[in-house]
Amino acid sequence: MWFFLHTYQQVGYKNNEFWQWMKSHWDEKIIPSNIAMINILIFLLLWFEDWILDKVTYSSVAVVLFTLSFFWFGSVARYSSAKIKKPLVYTSRVKRLMVPFVTFSAFFPALFTYMSFTGFLPFLDLLLPNHFAGLLSFDLLMLLVGWGLGLAFIPFYILSSGLLTKPIETYIQNGFKNQARKKLASMPDLKVIAITGSYGKTSTKFMIRDLLKERYNVCSTPGSYNTPMGICKVINNDLQSNHQILILEMGARYEGNIQELCDIAKPDISVVTNVGVAHLETFGSQDVIAKEKGTLVDNLSDGDVAILNADDPRVSRMGADLPEINRILVGLEEGDVRGSNISYDTSGMEFDVEAGDEKERFQTKLLGAHNVQNLLLAVGVAKHFGIRLKTMALAAAKIEPIEHRLEMKQQGDLFVIDDAFNSNPVGAKNAVEILSQFNSGQRIIITPGMVELGDIEAEENRKFGSAIGKANLDLVVLVGEERAQPILEGIREHDTTAMNVRVVNNLFEANELVKKHARPGDVILYENDLPDVYNE
Repeated sequence: MWFFLHTYQQVGYKNNEFWQWMKSHWDEKIIPSNIAMINILIFLLLWFEDWILDKVTYSSVAVVLFTLSFFWFGSVARYSSAKIKKPLVYTSRVKRLMVPFVTFSAFFPALFTYMSFTGFLPFLDLLLPNHFAGLLSFDLLMLLVGWGLGLAFIPFYILSSGLLTKPIETYIQNGFKNQARKKLASMPDLKVIAITGSYGKTSTKFMIRDLLKERYNVCSTPGSYNTPMGICKVINNDLQSNHQILILEMGARYEGNIQELCDIAKPDISVVTNVGVAHLETFGSQDVIAKEKGTLVDNLSDGDVAILNADDPRVSRMGADLPEINRILVGLEEGDVRGSNISYDTSGMEFDVEAGDEKERFQTKLLGAHNVQNLLLAVGVAKHFGIRLKTMALAAAKIEPIEHRLEMKQQGDLFVIDDAFNSNPVGAKNAVEILSQFNSGQRIIITPGMVELGDIEAEENRKFGSAIGKANLDLVVLVGEERAQPILEGIREHDTTAMNVRVVNNLFEANELVKKHARPGDVILYENDLPDVYNE
């Protein structure tokens, strides 16, 4: 029960995504062989009772089935991981979901338990008259039928409970949305900055916050709060009357998501990081993704500002047909704000920034050319607010990496690049390129590859593997045998005779393997750490 409830929470309480997960795990988790077999045996016994009871006694059959059921259902190993990275959180929504779920779950066991003791047969005697004509005062077989059905239908109970409680959740969420709108309407001088994009939203958000807070009182959403309820929670609970700027991250998994967020908080400044292949499975194409991200720019009014990635053609075109807004383009190749001359060392990286007639050398603890791009977007926003590059450079030097996003850590004699929350092709290849530039010891990568890329998932993982092979790393640990195959194909495109490539079942096995191979000075990259739902 808890396994399926945990999975439902991990897919964001989305009924369609939970249904897709159920279909992809049908034989393994939903109707595994033990549940299917016990129910088949019971119903065969019911239909062919006369023939079977000529051979053995009724009590013997019931005892055998009870014993088989005990051993088949006594183990829950298939529904549990050795360790869980993100456990089930008992939120108010989970508690509301439990009310219909418990009711549904108890129905068959309670009904059949009652019938097994009382002999009351409101409908089953019409279906299986032979068996029930001579029903005993206590029917163990009937008891097994009820509990077998109860176990078999648990994931369907969760799905049904989600559908049943959806109107309640919608009503509650609309209340939070209206509360947030009223609060924003009461603060007419507040400037709202909204950030979207396939990748880099959270990093860019925190960079904008860190540059602007040198001069302004800023409120921003924490972590990856980029859903309607996440945004409402911050507006309703954290936004204060003395705040001058509100920075919001806006995520999208389906068409219409950005407009839903803009209807809560209309942006004065829209920032678009890039258009990639994240959630391609739900959008269908990059052009559809670009249109959805562009909704953030379309919501700008006269005099509002769009800060756009000049190096991404789909992004740089956004708002070009809106002369009433101001567009600021930033990039490593061209734009109103430009970055160049990137260099790395174990403390981070340095690069030059040019904006108008200003030029400044930035030093930061961050890693990766994509982080330079993100920081340039933040510079574009801060420049609009009148902050000078020299002031920004001082602020940039204090920016800490976001947890699990190319975060450099030193653990004893080892250096760890924690990029566990990254799962996009561009960021993954950038991380491998960064790892390849270290020479303090062995260069080791642990990765399960990428997911939720739709039809291009295998191809993107092959390209990722090719980047790993090209980097000629010392130890490559791939997590998950099936997902590792396209990565291995990409690795084999290069001469990797000196590379040690290993495949393990899960992250915990990977860590144990690295412990045996690592030496002082080694650099270990953790690239993408999938939720527990993908490690099954």
